[in-house]
Amino acid sequence: MRRVLIVMAAAAPLLAACATDRSLREADLRLPAQFSSTGGATSQAAALDRWWTLYGDPELESLVDQALAASTDARAAQARLEEAAALRRSRNRQLYIPKGDLQGSASVTQTEVLEGSAGGFGGQGAPAGQSNNQSLTFPVSWEIDVFGRNRAARDIIRGDFAAARFNYEATRAALAGQVASSLFQARGVAVQLQDAQETLRIQQEIARVTGIRAERGLAPSSEAARANAELAQSEAEVARLDAELRAATRALLTLVGRPAETLDALVIAADLYDPPAAPAAVPGLLLARRPDVREAEARIRSASGALRGAELALFPRFTLQPSVGLSRIGSDAFTSATGFWTLGAGLLLPILDRPRLMAEIDVSGARAEQAVIAYERAVQTAFSEADRALIQLEADRARVRTLTAGEANAREAYDAARRGYTAGLIDLQRLLDAERAWRGTRAALAGARTTALQRSVQTFQALGGGWSPETTTTSAGTRG
Repeated sequence: MRRVLIVMAAAAPLLAACATDRSLREADLRLPAQFSSTGGATSQAAALDRWWTLYGDPELESLVDQALAASTDARAAQARLEEAAALRRSRNRQLYIPKGDLQGSASVTQTEVLEGSAGGFGGQGAPAGQSNNQSLTFPVSWEIDVFGRNRAARDIIRGDFAAARFNYEATRAALAGQVASSLFQARGVAVQLQDAQETLRIQQEIARVTGIRAERGLAPSSEAARANAELAQSEAEVARLDAELRAATRALLTLVGRPAETLDALVIAADLYDPPAAPAAVPGLLLARRPDVREAEARIRSASGALRGAELALFPRFTLQPSVGLSRIGSDAFTSATGFWTLGAGLLLPILDRPRLMAEIDVSGARAEQAVIAYERAVQTAFSEADRALIQLEADRARVRTLTAGEANAREAYDAARRGYTAGLIDLQRLLDAERAWRGTRAALAGARTTALQRSVQTFQALGGGWSPETTTTSAGTRG
C-alpha cells in the first residue's frame, strides 16, 4: 500500500504539468451610448414583475393568472422544470456518494459417483453428495477529488439547472404577453364590430330616408338602389367581424386553459384604452431582467465547467476501494463460513487515451466559445428589442392622438352632411362620402389603439417583465 501511494504521489505532478489551461474569453458587450447606463429605480423595475397589473384591468389580470396556472404551455414548462430539478438532484448525489452495489450469489452442486468409474486424483474417488455455496460482497469505490473535478461538475450542474429555470420563466413571461396581446386583439375586433353595427344602423337609416324620398319623387330610384347596396355591404361586414370575434374568443379560452367552455363564458368588451407608461430607466437593467439573457449567461457557466472538466480528465484519478464480504460453503461432510474485508487504492493514468482527451478539450473549448457568442447575441438582441419597442410605442401613442382628433372632425363632418341631406341641400353621394370618411377614421383609430396596447405588451416583454429575478436567482442557486 505504501509503495502504491508513493507512485501515485509521484505521478500526479508529472501528469498535471502536461495538462492545458484554457479559459473563456470575456464577452463583448459594447452597446449604444443610450444604453450604457446601468442605473434604474428598483421600485419601478419591480413593477415589471407583474406588468399586466399596471393596466388596471381586472379581466386581463384574471386571464393571465388563469393561463399561468392552467394552460398547457404553463403546465409543460412546469414539467420541464421539475425534470431539470430531478436531474440536478441525481447528478449532485453522484458526486458525493461512493459507488458500489451489494453483490450476492448462491449455488447448489449435486455430485454422484457413477458405477464403474475410476478413482480421482491420488486414487481417491470424488465425494458424493450435495454442496451449497453462498457469498455476499459489498465492494465500494470512492474517488478522491484532488484536482477539483467535483467543483467543475457542480458548475455544469448549477449552470444547466439555472438555464432550465430561466427558460421556464421566459416561457411563462411569453405566455402572459400572449394572453394580453390576444385579449387586446379580440377587443379591437369587438370595437370594430361595434363600429360596424353602428354603420349598419346608419345605413339602414339612410336606406329608409332614401326610399321615402324616391317614393315621393324627391330623388331618383337609383339612389335607393345604391343605398340598399351599401346596406348589404354593411350587413356582410358585421357578419364577418362577428365570426372573427367568436374565433378570437375561442382561441383566448384555449390559451388560458378553458377550451371546453362555451363562448358565452368569456364576453369580450369593446374597450380600448391608452396603455400605461413603461417604468423609467429600466433599459439599463436588461442584463438582470431578461430571462433569455440570464439563460445564456447560465449556459456560459455550464460550458466553462465542461471545459474545466475536460482539462481535468488529463489528470490522474485516485480512488479508495474498500470491500467487505461473507462466504459460506456447506456439504454433507462439512460446513465452512468466512468473513473478509479489504482496503485498496486505485490509480488511473490517462496515457494512451491522451490524444482523445486533447480532442475533447478542443470540442469543449469550441462549445464554450459558442456559449459566449450566444450570450453576446442575447444581450444585443435584448437591447435592440427594447430600443425598438420604446421607439415604436411612442410613435403609436402619437398616432392615436392624431387619429382621435381626426375621428372627432370626421364625425362632425358626417353629422353636418346628414343634416344637409335630410334638408335636401346635398346629394346622397356627398352623404355617403362623409359617412365613409368617418367610418374609415373610426377603423383606423381602433386599429391604432389595438396596436398601441399590443406594442406596450411587447415593450414590457422586451424590458424583461413577467417574473421576479430575485426569487428565481435564489431558487436557481440552491443546491438540490
